[in-house]
Amino acid sequence: MVSTAIADAPPYTRVKQFLKDGLASGRWPPGALMPSEAELVAMFGLSRMTVNRALRELQNEGLVERSQGIGTFAAPLHRVASTLTIRDLHEEIESRGQRHDASVHIAREERAPPALAERLGLKPGARVFHTLILHRCNGVPLQCEDRYVNPACAPGYLSADFTRITPTHYLLDVAPLWEAQYSIEASAPTAEEARLLGIGERDPCLVVVRRTESRGVPITIARLVHPGHRYTIEGGFKP
Repeated sequence: MVSTAIADAPPYTRVKQFLKDGLASGRWPPGALMPSEAELVAMFGLSRMTVNRALRELQNEGLVERSQGIGTFAAPLHRVASTLTIRDLHEEIESRGQRHDASVHIAREERAPPALAERLGLKPGARVFHTLILHRCNGVPLQCEDRYVNPACAPGYLSADFTRITPTHYLLDVAPLWEAQYSIEASAPTAEEARLLGIGERDPCLVVVRRTESRGVPITIARLVHPGHRYTIEGGFKP
């Protein structure tokens, strides 16, 4: 039975808190198989997308491990890390009561030059998928996303409608077992990035370069460029 303490929370947080409470109480010890998406959908009467969001957030927090086609498992007790959570930009904007939209400027197959091929674990000249997408918040450009994807990890990537779903959301669904490496710096945009973002080429930007992989296989490399006066990275800590 779902506790009344979480009954009034937003839908996905109700699922998330229910699972966190069970983990904290030892209902699912480390390595134990947890309820499936289908079971949680039936239990809470919610959509599979809503349940999937709760499970993704628990995975990003290191509390569960997910294996596609097998299930969700309680993470080992030793799994403690300082994390920068991968958040879907659409969900982040919508959660603030604002409107997200995106325009796709590049979506094509290319041949990987040597440096890119090495970072994606491919041979020079191998196929890669390339997208360049501008994300807006209430009509104002917020992020220029320049992304390369390993086709073996997401063969249907270029067929997705990225005006309706973000690449982050799509890739989390098709290749959910991720590890990520970040670099964050203050930098100037390229001429194309400045044009898309509607800023000057000398305007300071916050640039995040993120490389993700699943089971040791590189999935994607993304360069995320944000106008410095429109975007901040925030975090918190609770002992």
